[in-house]
Amino acid sequence: MQSPFNGKKMSIHQEWRTLSYRKDEFEILSHTYKCDKTGEKFEDDLFAKLNYNQLLNQYRAKYSIPFPEEIISIRKKYDVSALKMSEILGFGPNTYRQYENGEVPNQSNSRLIQLVDDPHEFKKLVDLCNTIDTRVKGKLYQKIELALDIQKKNKANSHLENFLFETCLPNIYTGYKIPNLPKFAEMVVYFVEKLQPWKTKLNKLLFYADFAMFKYSAYSISGAQYRAIPLGPVPKNFEGIFDYLVRQDYFDIQYTTFSDGGTGEQFKLNSNRAFNSEMFTESELNVMEFIMERFKNVSTNEIIKLSHKEKAWRENNKGHQIINYNYGFDIKQVGLNERLQ
Repeated sequence: MQSPFNGKKMSIHQEWRTLSYRKDEFEILSHTYKCDKTGEKFEDDLFAKLNYNQLLNQYRAKYSIPFPEEIISIRKKYDVSALKMSEILGFGPNTYRQYENGEVPNQSNSRLIQLVDDPHEFKKLVDLCNTIDTRVKGKLYQKIELALDIQKKNKANSHLENFLFETCLPNIYTGYKIPNLPKFAEMVVYFVEKLQPWKTKLNKLLFYADFAMFKYSAYSISGAQYRAIPLGPVPKNFEGIFDYLVRQDYFDIQYTTFSDGGTGEQFKLNSNRAFNSEMFTESELNVMEFIMERFKNVSTNEIIKLSHKEKAWRENNKGHQIINYNYGFDIKQVGLNERLQ
């Protein structure tokens, strides 16, 4: 962004600020451009959105308000339009669509949305909705039964996936995303397809992709939690997660024994599995591509050393602590001006 005073490119300025939202106060890392000549600060649309997202994320997390992706997924579970969902829940005609687009529900509407994630509860509200005719209700009941069948079939797998990936409400340790193992797995497939990395390097690529996305948007990609261990940041429970995904045929692992007696694990593409880009937004794909290009010629040892320079690792490696995503704003290997200008 250029200064309106001298036409020169302005520097990026970051400072912690206290902002209010619905009578609550929250600390955000404010991002602005600063004119070196006058000292005046300016927000463009991208920085304004980044700052605002930080504020809303903390409010949603504090009061367990569902995030847009959860609101969308609940509706899609029943294959119903946003207009029809508003009607069933007793909202105004455009309310559910507005919530999907980012408007923050009040607490009572939030609880109702979360309640109908359970097909049994959704059926009760469909029963009570007297503005829907019998034919439409019949179709809704069929979709509810289908959702119940899927829920039963996935129950065994979901318990294991929840154990490995620790499904929880969005918070600062998940990058304000619901942990999504299929999406995380697809990130792995992407980097395996492009680079066939060794496991240690792969862990760093995943870390940088999730934390870079947070740096640009205040959201992670996968909702994965990361720990700081001696070899750098890694996804929590990565060993169990990778073993599980290999059994699910997402990718293969080739084991190599080195001359010093050590064993290396290199991730290889499974011939039956192709990367599914439809699971990601354009911004997420751009970040993943950027991380791939940034580190494709960086060796495993080099990327370990780079990750050790990150504040995210330095301040959390004692005790293998979970890394707060706010450290994403301080990631040195990814600059804000590389994606936001």
